[in-house]
Amino acid sequence: MPFQQGSARTRQRTVLLVGIVVLLVALVLAVVLASVLTHGKQEVSPKMMKWKDRGTTKNLQEVILGRCYSYIMARYPELGDKDCLKIWESLKHAFVYKNPCNITSEDYQPLLELASHPIPCNKSLFWSKTNDLAHRYTKSNQNFLTLEDTLLGYMADRVSWCGDPSAPGINYESCPKRSECESNPSSVFWKMASKMFAEAACGVVQVMLNGSIEAGAFRSSSIFGSIEIFNLNPDKVSAVRIWLMHDIGGPQSESCSGHSIKRLKSILEERNFTITCEDNYR
Repeated sequence: MPFQQGSARTRQRTVLLVGIVVLLVALVLAVVLASVLTHGKQEVSPKMMKWKDRGTTKNLQEVILGRCYSYIMARYPELGDKDCLKIWESLKHAFVYKNPCNITSEDYQPLLELASHPIPCNKSLFWSKTNDLAHRYTKSNQNFLTLEDTLLGYMADRVSWCGDPSAPGINYESCPKRSECESNPSSVFWKMASKMFAEAACGVVQVMLNGSIEAGAFRSSSIFGSIEIFNLNPDKVSAVRIWLMHDIGGPQSESCSGHSIKRLKSILEERNFTITCEDNYR
């Protein structure tokens, strides 16, 4: 009997030890699993994402400040009251340490107020798919201004930036494209800047479009077709001149009587604008 009681106690101890070991193993596994899951979440969070567009321009602060000072001191000294340092700080505050897919128009509002300036009447030139030609034209002809010839557009032209919720708050490796998320720093900025540029237009405005594009010179999805055209003020703008340009040696897919130009004219007429169109304005 004593032997049997001793065996029973031994079995109980063994069962208890096995139970404790199993419990410890379960706890260890739970901790490891939690760590793996947490690590996985960090990898797919916005701050760790690898986006498809180029990252923030290196030395962004120096680039923005340099362009700002150049613009107000060398090109348009009448804007000498602009504070370039405040403008940079406002831009920085709009995106640094922020999720690059969560940018809002409110983020950029202070920047637009600091950098805005009047646009002389009859000087506004809008463009779509004619980037190089439009800017070669305004560079040689001071009678017209594109958005990129304003202070806001001049500072931001061909520059990239986006934030990162983790230090240092700026992503220099990659930034999101519009196809990845629409509320990215670049898309929101250019939409707001384009809206402001259109609202400031007065007198006769010019629109340079590309007649060599097979899909049509006027596209409703473009910045001009979706934003600028609807923010032109009929009480301030007396007429819209369409310049339909064709690539040298390229196809002439559309003329002023083409389908997309007719659609553009219809939209403008509904908003009570006077319209003219000229093929290959010289």
